[in-house]
Amino acid sequence: MSRKVLVAYASKMGATAEIAKGIGAEIRQHRHLVDVREVTQVRSIAGYDAVVLGSAIYAGRWRSEAVHFLHKHTAALHDRQVWLFHSGPIGPHADRPQGMPRKVRLLADRIGAGPATTFAGRLDPETAKGFLARRMAVTELGGDARDWDRIGAWAQDVADAITSAEVGAWSRPEPETLP
Repeated sequence: MSRKVLVAYASKMGATAEIAKGIGAEIRQHRHLVDVREVTQVRSIAGYDAVVLGSAIYAGRWRSEAVHFLHKHTAALHDRQVWLFHSGPIGPHADRPQGMPRKVRLLADRIGAGPATTFAGRLDPETAKGFLARRMAVTELGGDARDWDRIGAWAQDVADAITSAEVGAWSRPEPETLP
């Protein structure tokens, strides 16, 4: 039996949206029904068995619309499988796990979600928004640091856990550990 899965995201420059679409495609390959939607387009999570939520992270902060989504749907998310990810780090330490912002961590604890997984980001001059981002994009910090193999493997672990729920026992993929 397939499960209905929502992959929701909050993206500033499009990189997190692309990651969410990749995650959705991988989960779909495991015969689950998947909707990939921007968080502001999600009115209700009724009908979904599992939710994957991703946000861009800048200076240790999630996009406000992703935090609002968690807050708005706290009660409903508590009764579902939930995975969190954030993306955005660039530069030499792009793959280093980022801690969750305090408010996000508190909401994640309330719904029973594990820590967010960190994925490196992308910063291109063509899509950079804001003076600082545009300046950084033309330095050695610019470019695409996303590891699609790692993203795909994580999404496959999520899909496997969703499938396991069909037989009554599920667990979230192992959270990353902070250094």
